[in-house]
Amino acid sequence: MFVFKYIGCSTVARTLYNSLKKQNEVSLTWERYRYQADIFHYHTFGPVALINRRLASGKKILTAHSTPRVNIGNLALSRTINRLYPDIYRKFDHIITISEICEKEVMEMAPDVPVTRIPNGIDRNYFSPSSEKRDAFREMWHITPEEQVVLTVAQISPRKGIYDFLNLAAKNPDTRFIWVGGFPYGLMSKDYLKIKMIMQKKPENVLFTGFIRDISEAYCAADVFIMPTYAETFGLAVLEAQACGLPVITRDIPEFREIYQDSIRYFITPDDAHAELSDRQALQVCASRAREYSSKYDIRQVCCDHLSLYNEMVTS
Repeated sequence: MFVFKYIGCSTVARTLYNSLKKQNEVSLTWERYRYQADIFHYHTFGPVALINRRLASGKKILTAHSTPRVNIGNLALSRTINRLYPDIYRKFDHIITISEICEKEVMEMAPDVPVTRIPNGIDRNYFSPSSEKRDAFREMWHITPEEQVVLTVAQISPRKGIYDFLNLAAKNPDTRFIWVGGFPYGLMSKDYLKIKMIMQKKPENVLFTGFIRDISEAYCAADVFIMPTYAETFGLAVLEAQACGLPVITRDIPEFREIYQDSIRYFITPDDAHAELSDRQALQVCASRAREYSSKYDIRQVCCDHLSLYNEMVTS
């Protein structure tokens, strides 16, 4: 509902739900106002989720897609919102963490709540290379077959690295830079008005698409994926890009080192990012192993891990 349908936790929740629906081991439903079940699984703690948690009769699981650290540079009132986290997290029966760093944060906030680490997963049938999708996206946005396209998929915010993205685009005027995503939090987004003004004066080679219905088309249309974010709990867009066969360049942050290891390229400064974009040989090597690496996070295995946890909680 509202802004939550446009952020990563919604994507993960629906992907998991669709995969679990194919299993015979669980009777599953997606309802906001149902209060009788063995297990309730939440992927955010918006107002409806918190009301549901209070009234629900079964075990309550929360997947910790968000932690206070990733709100910095993302939300205008991050300090106020971050104070709510410990109290909210302690009210769940079990928390699923999606990375080692995420798990450490959760355990500090809610040391008495059991945790299980299960990474995010993707549908690799949906996220896969496609020349048809590549042509369709490029035709829709008037991009020629010869143009080099660098893609970012994220909310538009300082935390996601929007300023570095624009600076990098200015240094590479012959390359098309595309940012897919918008301001799901509206005026609550950090630097909302400032970024809006900057976007009006963006370089000619920059395209902001906003929300698009078939995100896989954007990945297929790109040649390189870049993620200049300063903090993540997992970084699902990187995985989606890899599954579509793209070489990935990201900021060198611990979360990505843990999850993606040497399957992607890293930068520290904008100058480093510029150098990585120019290293065609390294990008080709990175692209050649991208899709294979994404198989580690196939949604079918992630689904099995969730079913094991559900069974354990029901029988305990």
